[in-house]
Amino acid sequence: MIPAVSDYLRILPELVLTIFGMLVMLIEPLLPEDNNRKFLGALAFVGAVTAVVSCFCMACHPGLAFSGMVRVDQFSVFFHVLITLITAVVILGSFEYLNVQRIRLGEYYALILFGAVGMTLMSSAVELVLVFIALEISSISSYILAGFRRNVATSIESSLKYFLLGSFATSFFLYGVALMFGATGSTKIYEIGATLLSEHAPMLAFVAVALMIVGLGFKVAAAPFHVWTPDVYEGAPSPIVGLMSTAPKAAAFAVLLRILFAAAGSIPVWFWLVWVLAALSMTLGNLGALIQTNVKRMLAYSSIAHAGYLLVAFTATPAVGIPAAMFYTASYAAMNVGAFLVISHFGNQGERYVNLDDYTGLGRRAPALAAILTIFLLSLIGIPITGGFFAKFYVFRAALGSNLIWLTIIGVVNSAIAAYYYLRIIVVMYMREPAEEVPTIRIPLGLGIALTASLIFTIYLGVLPGKVLAYAISSAQGMLK
Repeated sequence: MIPAVSDYLRILPELVLTIFGMLVMLIEPLLPEDNNRKFLGALAFVGAVTAVVSCFCMACHPGLAFSGMVRVDQFSVFFHVLITLITAVVILGSFEYLNVQRIRLGEYYALILFGAVGMTLMSSAVELVLVFIALEISSISSYILAGFRRNVATSIESSLKYFLLGSFATSFFLYGVALMFGATGSTKIYEIGATLLSEHAPMLAFVAVALMIVGLGFKVAAAPFHVWTPDVYEGAPSPIVGLMSTAPKAAAFAVLLRILFAAAGSIPVWFWLVWVLAALSMTLGNLGALIQTNVKRMLAYSSIAHAGYLLVAFTATPAVGIPAAMFYTASYAAMNVGAFLVISHFGNQGERYVNLDDYTGLGRRAPALAAILTIFLLSLIGIPITGGFFAKFYVFRAALGSNLIWLTIIGVVNSAIAAYYYLRIIVVMYMREPAEEVPTIRIPLGLGIALTASLIFTIYLGVLPGKVLAYAISSAQGMLK
């Protein structure tokens, strides 16, 4: 059966990202060796922005595509826009980074675009085999990008560790897909949901859901599948860490929301599995961050904790839990990408300045950079007038509304613990004397625009969250139909 034109319109962002990624790869060999590849970065940025615009075109053609394997609805459009925006901001923030780190490899930008193809496709795929393919597209790009600092041993180590553990975790997901097909005779998410709802769920379906949660739990860095996170985040290029900690997680959470609520909603056992994962992630993530002196490792453990906060929303009732999870994903993306862009710029050549002591007196040496990082850190804590405040508020409110008292208490206590290590960075920046040997700090244009965009979105979600939350609520209602 020949796909209709509307089918291709429903994967328009993926097509745009693929075309621009291929253009970057084709043009890169034609450039002289001494070229700094900023032209390729500009081309990739245009591609990402074009993909953002194409998301709205895709939104005008809701429905199923390619024999029911892809579904365009408000839910998938939300994550498409979020992922493509993250991609554009990371590309923009990488211009100066690659120059400072003396990385003259144009495929860096192509791999980001190709990775975004997999991430966006994950959010609209409603067929489990297609989800697996999209997951692999995203993962392979991430494995390579993690090791892009080829002259640094920790970067090569991070890439290898991410690849080995990621491949192992993905096999769990694929095995779960196979078992689910054996249990229901289908790999389409909504057909699986209808089958399990109409008959008693076999034990095979329970095992299948558990295995898929394990596979996706690795992708979102949820405990106890988090062991790769600190080492990979420490060795990978900082802008890529900003990407890895947000966009792939957003895609994986989108898949997990569809699987748990649309396919496995009639299997109650996954509730306790996710409950335990949420509690473990929050606790282990925050306790691990307390003892870190490397800022990248500290934020790596922080990302584990935030995965736990987000999983709290999964245990709530769908009507309030899904919108809370979507809002939290958007808020976390804005503040975490911004924080890692600041770290990438301050790290200087070779990312030498990544320890907590290196930030001593940053408030005096670079007031603008310190102020921006402070806002992102306050948002990660959950201080009012930032997106992080309403993100945690909606998640905990959803949990309380679903009578999850103990999980809410664990979350609130962990939020208090997290405030200590975030505030420690702020104290070091503003309340200690500057170190003698410090890098020259200036904010280039591309990075300035990227940081401004992240900052505006963080503040916007903290001051006017209503529109985004209303869209998330509407998206959740449509996703469950």
